[in-house]
Amino acid sequence: MSETEFLDLADSTLSTIEAAMDRLNDEDVIDVECKRSGNVLEIEFIDNGTKIIVNSQAPLQEMWVAAKSGGFHYKRADGQWINTRDGSELFAALSTLASEQGGTSVTLSE
Repeated sequence: MSETEFLDLADSTLSTIEAAMDRLNDEDVIDVECKRSGNVLEIEFIDNGTKIIVNSQAPLQEMWVAAKSGGFHYKRADGQWINTRDGSELFAALSTLASEQGGTSVTLSE
C-alpha cells in the first residue's frame, strides 16, 4: 500500500472510531469526549478521567492504541487492522478496551 493510500485509510479509520464514540455518547451509552488532532484521536472517559489514544504511524503503516491496559499495534491484513502480537482485530479490541475503561458494554465496528 502506498503512503497516500495508508494515510487515507488511517484517516477514515480514525473518523469511523470518533463518529462511533460520539454516537454512543449522544445515545447515553457511555460518557466520553473525543478530541482529534491530525492523526491522533484522544477518547476521554469523563467518569474516571482515563483515556484511550488511537493514532496512525505512517512510516510503519500501523495504527497504534494506548489504553489503561497497555499499548497495541495494528497492521492492515485481509481488509482489517490486525494486532501484530495476538492477531486480534482493532474494532473488537477497542470495544473491549472502551467497555473496561467506561464501565459499560460498548461495541464498535468498522
